[in-house]
Amino acid sequence: MQDSTKSEPVISGILAFDTSCYTTSLAFVDERGKVRAEKRRMLPVKKGERGLRQGDAFFLHGQHLPELLAEILQELRDGGKKIKIEAVAISTRPRPEPESYLPVFRAGYLVAHALATTLEVPLIETSHQEGHIMAGLYSAQEVGQRDEWLQSPFLAVHLSGGTTELLRVQYESTKISHCEDAAAYNATMFQIKKLGGTLDLHAGQLVDRVGVALGLSFPAGPELEKVAARATEEKDQIFLPAAVKGYNLSFSGAETAALRMISKLDSANDCDTVNREKSVLRTGQASHIARAVERCIASTLEKILRKAVEEEKISKILIVGGVAANTFLRQRLRHRLEHKAVGAQLAFATPQLSGDNAVGVALIGHKRLETSSIVVDPYKS
Repeated sequence: MQDSTKSEPVISGILAFDTSCYTTSLAFVDERGKVRAEKRRMLPVKKGERGLRQGDAFFLHGQHLPELLAEILQELRDGGKKIKIEAVAISTRPRPEPESYLPVFRAGYLVAHALATTLEVPLIETSHQEGHIMAGLYSAQEVGQRDEWLQSPFLAVHLSGGTTELLRVQYESTKISHCEDAAAYNATMFQIKKLGGTLDLHAGQLVDRVGVALGLSFPAGPELEKVAARATEEKDQIFLPAAVKGYNLSFSGAETAALRMISKLDSANDCDTVNREKSVLRTGQASHIARAVERCIASTLEKILRKAVEEEKISKILIVGGVAANTFLRQRLRHRLEHKAVGAQLAFATPQLSGDNAVGVALIGHKRLETSSIVVDPYKS
């Protein structure tokens, strides 16, 4: 007698985790490198606050991780499909450097390690920054044939609330090593040389601090962009200092100038912090201050990127991180740097994958399984 039971479809792939300072992220990439599902949840920040303590963020990740894990597995199993997790990938640190560390990444690591141990599959470790770069290469429409970008060095700018760096990046196809845990692999995906970066505030910090001072919610990027869109380009423009020295930059002067302007508006409108949203944001000056922040970041980046293109003899530039989602920033840099006088080729992560996510981490895990000698069943002889 023949068995008439219909076999259920099976999806094999990599499950990845990323627990950054303000976002809990999971993603699943199948064996062909296709993103099949992803889940993200922002960590809540109280109105008027400018961030979270690491301990509070760690606690919130602990609440979000089991819920998001259940959600992503339910989505993958929709329609009766079975899931086969070939490996678990995790960002364990901010950057691919020995001393790079933040407690929040430990939250994701603990869950990822427990899951990999339970399933008896490899645990592939990488960095948050490499995840951003990989997500950018995966998502950027301008990249086209991504393999071409992986064949030669390119410049990358990582812009967020916790990082503002100019990098020289070279893909490494074979560099992989065992971690202290025999079943864990350190998947260094790129050779990254830091050319420069901020000497004080990060680009995202400038956006958030000015945005919160204007009465916006944290993180302030999306709301500040909406406020800035109301500014008229030709009238009442405000300019903030764009301080650059070599490949290094500074935003503290811009912050001081912007906050001084907001303070004057508060006084003129007899406004306190509680009522600021109803007064300052209704003035035309608020939109011009917001646009000045965008213009300051764009001008600062333009200066260091012009220098890097000329001195490093590299024309390809990938821009990633939450701040890179800003439309004005994208348009301004394209206009200034893709001009024939500079000759740069810019690529941006999509707005969806500019912010913190686990997609890049999952893609790194997939790439490592595909190109290296990782043992798929490390616990089995």
